[in-house]
Amino acid sequence: MPELPEVETVRRTLNELVSGRTIRSVTVKLPRIIQRPAEPEQFQDALAGRTIQQVERRGKFLRILLDELVLVSHLRMEGRYGVYSSEEPPELHTHVLFHLDDGTDLRYKDVRQFGTMHLFLPEEEFRLPPLAKLGIEPLGPDFTLQALRDRVGKRTSRIKPLLLNQELIVGLGNIYVDEALFQARIHPERTPDTLKPAEWKRLHEAIRTTLASAVEAGGSSIKSYVNGQGEMGMFQQQLLVYGRKDEACAACGKPIVKFVVGGRGTHICSRCQPMKG
Repeated sequence: MPELPEVETVRRTLNELVSGRTIRSVTVKLPRIIQRPAEPEQFQDALAGRTIQQVERRGKFLRILLDELVLVSHLRMEGRYGVYSSEEPPELHTHVLFHLDDGTDLRYKDVRQFGTMHLFLPEEEFRLPPLAKLGIEPLGPDFTLQALRDRVGKRTSRIKPLLLNQELIVGLGNIYVDEALFQARIHPERTPDTLKPAEWKRLHEAIRTTLASAVEAGGSSIKSYVNGQGEMGMFQQQLLVYGRKDEACAACGKPIVKFVVGGRGTHICSRCQPMKG
């Protein structure tokens, strides 16, 4: 958390708030957030005077495009961006402040301190970590039914951990994998070789529709997620299994159960998602 829909919502919000703004200076309060370059002073010097052209996304990463540089930012568990008046005192756990030319700051706050920032020359970011080995975008035009089967279908692991593997498909996290598998009526412990053609089709459609609906709703605010304007996502109101342990399944009425698959808490309806397809 945040997953693809939340990061996409942050991207859209930041585009509205800071595109076209020039960074006057940068203050780094927690150096370990800056993974590249090696020294935070280099990061600060490189960004001073740069204009934010556009904010894009790759999987769960933000790509902040500046003139002649690209800032790759990962929010990890609880990272968030917000725009504040430069005169307003920084809140607790604010680790990086981008001082803009209109008297505002773009501030990065992270209670858990797991977020990262990498600075690259344009296109260099795709050849180096952390973006170099990322898989296909599930909302992009290349994510066809055949592409899903090519990436996942020949593997012998359980289907849920495969869908969470960012080197195969980017952006999917625990919430949306549980939701997509429920909509596709597939048990998360089944292996790809057991899936029938109709199930592959349902899974492909469920991944795309679940993510698209979540983006439309501004993501899911399960814990602390808010967009760049401090607004919560609303898709949690549409979740059918995730976080609904012991509640009645919306499709059949049987209680939702929770157990662990691949180290992740997993929610299913055992009637709608039988282990044998």
